Amino acid sequence: MLQSLHVKNLALIDESEVEFGPGLNILTGETGAGKSILLGSVNLALGGRYSKDILRKGAQYGLVELTFLPEERELTKLAALDIYPEEGAVVLTRRLMDGRSTCRINGETVTMSLLKQAAGILIDIHGQHEHQSLLYKKNQLQILDAFGGKKIQELSADVKTAYKTYRDSKKEWERANLDEGERAKEVSFLEFEIQEIRAAELIPGEDERLEADYKRMNSARNILENASEAYECTGGMSGDNASDMISRAIRCMIDASRYDDKAAELSEQLVELDGLLNDFNRELAEYQSSLEFSDEEYHETEERLDTINHMKTRYGNTIPEILAYCEEKEERLQKLQDYDSYLAQLQKELKQRRQELEAAAEQLSSERKAQALQLEKAIETELKDLNFAEVQFQIHFDKLADYTAEGVDDVEFLISMNPGQPVKPLAEVASGGELSRTMLAIKTVMADRDEIETLIFDEIDVGISGRTAQKVSEKMAVIGRNHQVICITHLAQIAAQADQHYLIEKTVDGGVTRTEIRKLSEEESIDELARILGGAEITETVRMSAREMKSMVKSNTVKNKK
Repeated sequence: MLQSLHVKNLALIDESEVEFGPGLNILTGETGAGKSILLGSVNLALGGRYSKDILRKGAQYGLVELTFLPEERELTKLAALDIYPEEGAVVLTRRLMDGRSTCRINGETVTMSLLKQAAGILIDIHGQHEHQSLLYKKNQLQILDAFGGKKIQELSADVKTAYKTYRDSKKEWERANLDEGERAKEVSFLEFEIQEIRAAELIPGEDERLEADYKRMNSARNILENASEAYECTGGMSGDNASDMISRAIRCMIDASRYDDKAAELSEQLVELDGLLNDFNRELAEYQSSLEFSDEEYHETEERLDTINHMKTRYGNTIPEILAYCEEKEERLQKLQDYDSYLAQLQKELKQRRQELEAAAEQLSSERKAQALQLEKAIETELKDLNFAEVQFQIHFDKLADYTAEGVDDVEFLISMNPGQPVKPLAEVASGGELSRTMLAIKTVMADRDEIETLIFDEIDVGISGRTAQKVSEKMAVIGRNHQVICITHLAQIAAQADQHYLIEKTVDGGVTRTEIRKLSEEESIDELARILGGAEITETVRMSAREMKSMVKSNTVKNKK
């Protein structure tokens, strides 16, 4: 459900916020008050195009924000887009600046594409352009499939799976039909790749073990070099190492100790130091022995790793991937070497896949035709109720030239609105007003099947009045029982059905013109109905008619609930 709309700095709107309720939300106002601006604002929030002229004069930016309270079925679809409500709400925001805009969902910047996908789950707008979409066969097929419900969804999924399998099989068959030169070239290349991989004699896990050994040997090499240098400094073969120097120092101090007791004490300390250094040199020599390895082993490891890494750059990131690639190429090579048998097998598989697709598509088509009979009757009944007294509505089936992921059905809605006239495609018969009523009839039939919670209707009352207007208003009320409906209208019959009634009005303050929207109380709603009914002069009789109209709607609502 659309909880609220916040608009700032767009056209005549300075800043306005309106909270919507469940059921039927009606918006009315004088001609030129800004009803189109309001609907345009919603379109902008949903990713519609704009020009800088839409910004209010003097404003640096414009802002549109829609706050939704998603239903359970909408939450599942939003989660597939990685969108989750915060405190139960999903907020779509679009900030418009000169030549650019930013989009946010729950305060996080997103792409325009993601904004549109989220909007498509949460809200559906039916204006003149959307009514025109009813003329396209693809959309007509979608309506039929939606009417068919779970059964058609399951059969349609089967067709999609069968079509993908058939298409993959067909691609493989087409790829297999190579001329002799191309086949020989591929065979030669496959043989080279397979020979190179097999010659490497790769073993799974070998690369990890060798890398660990190489790292250890590399580390040992560096340690050994430093340890050897340390040994040379402390006790090596050169005559200027620490051990030799201390030995010389001891001899000097022993000679000095004959003359002084203090020299004897220092001489003893040097002897202790010499012992410690000898112990250190012995342990260092043992440590060096433990680090020793052959240069031959080191270079063999290095070369083997080079070979493995070369294989990885050509055939896969890991040894298992390289071996799997090799097996795949061996299988392909075997097929090419036994080419006639391979082609015969592919042709057999392709024929089987096509038969499976034909069977799945036929089942789907049969169910569609059964559902089409029910949909025809339901839409025709609704159209007659909308004052198309002699209407005929049919769903025509043709076969497409070839199978698609949607099956083989070429579906088209046909209609006749006058007695004695044959049914023809909607595009050849229906005017704009008739199209809008046809869409309303379809929406009424689909009211309990449509998964989008919020529906916006604009120009639904074009070219109608009197009894037809009354029928249209009743249909809007029916849809409002299953969905949140927001409808802009200039007809009292439709406005009287409102669960919530809003007035869009233009005001002038200090020479500045502004468009504002506010929710009407019960009495204010009756006054607005009277304005619509009475025009310039609102008499008490007109006001009584408005009150009676509102009272009748309430009475009918109570009856329908019972």
